[in-house]
Amino acid sequence: MIPPQDDEETPLLQRPEQPTAKTPLPWDQFWILLLLEMPGFLSVRTLAPFIPQLIRDIGVTHGDESQVSYYIAILQLSSSVVHTLTVFHWSRLSDHIGRKPVLLTALLAVVISMFSYGLSKTFLGLVVSRVVCAAFDPGDAVIKTLLMDITDATNMPKAYSYMPIPSMIGTSIGSLIGGLLSRPADRFPDIFGRSELLRTYPYLLPCSISAFFISIIWLVVYICLKESVSTRTPLWELVKGGFFGQSYPKSRQSSSNVIVDPANPGEVQSKPLPLRALLTSKVLSVMASYTTMGLFHMAFSSILPIFYATPIELGGLSLDPPRIGALLAASGIIQGIFQLLSYARLHHHFGARTIYITGVGSGIPIVILFPVTNALARAYGIGMAVWLCAAIQLTLKTSLIMCFPCLTLFIRAAAPNRASLGATAGIAEVALAVGRIIGPASAASVFSYSLRQGHDPWLIYYFLTAIAFLAVGTGLLLPRDPSVWEDSQ
Repeated sequence: MIPPQDDEETPLLQRPEQPTAKTPLPWDQFWILLLLEMPGFLSVRTLAPFIPQLIRDIGVTHGDESQVSYYIAILQLSSSVVHTLTVFHWSRLSDHIGRKPVLLTALLAVVISMFSYGLSKTFLGLVVSRVVCAAFDPGDAVIKTLLMDITDATNMPKAYSYMPIPSMIGTSIGSLIGGLLSRPADRFPDIFGRSELLRTYPYLLPCSISAFFISIIWLVVYICLKESVSTRTPLWELVKGGFFGQSYPKSRQSSSNVIVDPANPGEVQSKPLPLRALLTSKVLSVMASYTTMGLFHMAFSSILPIFYATPIELGGLSLDPPRIGALLAASGIIQGIFQLLSYARLHHHFGARTIYITGVGSGIPIVILFPVTNALARAYGIGMAVWLCAAIQLTLKTSLIMCFPCLTLFIRAAAPNRASLGATAGIAEVALAVGRIIGPASAASVFSYSLRQGHDPWLIYYFLTAIAFLAVGTGLLLPRDPSVWEDSQ
């Protein structure tokens, strides 16, 4: 919960004392939240290993290798734009009708999108599949809000130390599914060679397997998840009130299947605030950090598989989808184990902002390793030196991933009241989505531009380094600890 005001004069340069009594994690609901983290990673990582090859197969590039990243950028851009336009409304809707129906809708959209993606034979079909998923997907905003609902400031860092478990599982399984099971009729002719369906739709099998796993998660959430919003408004009342009107006379209390804050069972419920009241200086500071962090993370994440798949003579590593999938899977395992074992301790000793600044600062050596790895591949081929550089780069990415839980703690602290947690998280998700729009599109375009003859091949690395410095600068706007903001509420 957001604590009451204690001291408005807390110095920004002095980290407040941490509370000694820590609330135990509510495992009866927390394990479901961990499951909810998995579908996003599973679906994205299933597609990542074979997207470059899929673009080549559908013939939209007409054999021009430099155009592959352009079409990947268009695919990511269309999805990100739709997500940006809808995520805030879904997040704010969850403050009114509850988290559970919004999450169930999002999971269903991912399942439909995965089947549609596997059946697509044109670039337009790929775009429609991703747009449908993005339009109904609130992203991590509602999941983060649910985590804020069921935890408090004492156990939230501990909760985030477990969050890599589903991301590690989803990333690893998704990367292996996408890398090993794409084009199964060609790769495993003795098993799938007689299947006309898999010959016609060579990427249907990995998409279907991911959709099956996500369908199971949908069923578990439907049966087991309890609603964490104690006062809800029927959807029909919202529609009649103009969709998020200021008053809803028929708001109702949910049944016993509702989680009540044990620390304040008799607390008077606050009401969701309008958008203008949410745009405080604290929220805007978090938005700036989220935008620049998302910009760099998505730019790097979109370039990484393209760099792996691009021929060595054009600046990449010439890796095939199975090797790309294996590298991404290993990256997910390393990141998950490190955050699981270290995040809570690092947060206790150094605080959220220090971890965040270190994470975005690691983007600089991450970028430098791109040209170094390619230079080694040109000189010695794909050998031990190249694999060592790739391992170091993916290990450095671990500190970058730990920026996300740090920013979630700042979102919680910046929220004007508890009833507006969903809307506040939605605003932050919009900022992140803006970075996701600009990042992949601009990075892929700059990368393709740098591959053309007569252009500076290092242009993409200058671009990524500049974004990393920008992310460090916006991070300096945050206080040394989120509790400084909470104490000033």
